[in-house]
Amino acid sequence: MTTIISTPKLVTVFGGSGFVGRHVVQALARRGYRVRVACRRPDLALYVVPLGNVGQVQPVQANLRVRWSVDRAVEGADHVVNLVGIMHETGRQRFNAVHEFGARAVAEAARARGIGLTHMSALGADATSTSAYARSKAAGEKAVLETLPGAVVMRPSIVFGPEDGFFNRFANMARFSPFLPLIGGGQTRFQPVYVGDVAEAIARSVDGVLAGGRAYELGGPQVLSFRECMEYMLGVIQRRRALVPVPWWAARLMGSVLGLLPKPLLTRDQVALLAQHNVVSAEAETEGRTLADIGVRGCDIEAILPGYLWSYRPAGQFSQRSAS
Repeated sequence: MTTIISTPKLVTVFGGSGFVGRHVVQALARRGYRVRVACRRPDLALYVVPLGNVGQVQPVQANLRVRWSVDRAVEGADHVVNLVGIMHETGRQRFNAVHEFGARAVAEAARARGIGLTHMSALGADATSTSAYARSKAAGEKAVLETLPGAVVMRPSIVFGPEDGFFNRFANMARFSPFLPLIGGGQTRFQPVYVGDVAEAIARSVDGVLAGGRAYELGGPQVLSFRECMEYMLGVIQRRRALVPVPWWAARLMGSVLGLLPKPLLTRDQVALLAQHNVVSAEAETEGRTLADIGVRGCDIEAILPGYLWSYRPAGQFSQRSAS
């Protein structure tokens, strides 16, 4: 009797070497999928290979602005995940080029091969927003669903976890600065979502258990103001810092100046983005398009933050890590 061994499904993950991408790759590898990690510099992404078994995870070169490289990365795949995004523009990496043109290129490549697509957007994507980032994210969603109506769109709120760009950034700032700025007074509300939960939601879309043609809004179990996020973070790293409200006009000025830096702490466009609350909409809750509806129970920040922010504590406090 001949035993037929099926080949695990191949998934191409654009942006799989990034913060969210590494967790998505790991979630897919644990399910037995073969994963092709498409990124601009595969030679710098070899650290993703150990996320799976030998030969299971393979980095390949692709650039969303170069269509032939997108087609090549999708060739032979059974599903595509697009996680590519930028928070500020630099060089040829422009919002529209990455979030809209790139998203359409991936969707067209998936459509040409008759395979499914999961596209990661962002909570707050809005065609009428004053933020170019938010407008480009909305344009990307539109391009994807026009091209591939059955695609699954994921809109996470602020994503936290090891190596995140939010809590880590302000925790690092607190090591050197006697104060932390509260943009617009710190009243903007967020619904922080754990990166592992986002990865699980995306992996379930690859499994084919989610309805396509809709945007799922991913928020964690807690809705916190910017001020509350900073207060909790400071408590975790055991530092006392003044929280200084910065009016919107001053924040826009700061963004204009800091935005000139190669890796800006704040840009004018990000200030515009912070002027809008970043929480799951009532419509998403009513229509069953939330993390809970996907079947993922979100993690509280209290369960995760102490595990990776402990290194920002003052010298002599590291021994308390296990007690967090």
